[in-house]
Amino acid sequence: MTGADVLLLALAAVAVGAGALVVTTRHVVRAGLHLVVCLGAVAGLYLVLTAELVAWVQVLIYVGAVVVLLLFAVMLTRAPIGASDDLDRPLWPAALIGGGSGLGLAALLVDAFRWVRVEPPAPGTADRLGGEIFRTWVLPFEVLSVLLLAALVGAVVLSRREIGRREVAPRETGEREVGRREAGPRETGRRP
Repeated sequence: MTGADVLLLALAAVAVGAGALVVTTRHVVRAGLHLVVCLGAVAGLYLVLTAELVAWVQVLIYVGAVVVLLLFAVMLTRAPIGASDDLDRPLWPAALIGGGSGLGLAALLVDAFRWVRVEPPAPGTADRLGGEIFRTWVLPFEVLSVLLLAALVGAVVLSRREIGRREVAPRETGEREVGRREAGPRETGRRP
């Protein structure tokens, strides 16, 4: 076992552990920070595999943009930052589905390769990778960026209190309810 293998196993353990913390924590902001650690470990895996361009794209786009967008959305929508009781669900269905999916994928992988040594393909270059991204994957990339922008605009709209609130018309009967007083211009926020 080489040093690169040990580093790969350590980074994989960090990524899996941080990913497990993302889905098990009750704090939304901590889940976002655990996601940063998980995605950073995946970028480290790319660096060990000598895919430097993919590693830095992972850091810039996922760690730098998506997680920041997630944290801004949490802050702008005034979501509960602390522990939330409505996020608690029974763990056994998730564990059952996750464990079953993991075992199924492991069985599929073993069946596909049958423990045969596979030779790696020829190393790619940044030129080939860039050409592939901007020829084949440019449309999904742009659709994703528009979707993230729409989510951010939606979070801003939802966070504003004035939008979507209707003025309630006064009662037509002319009777005032007992115990209520009429608000003056200073209390309603309107100018006289």
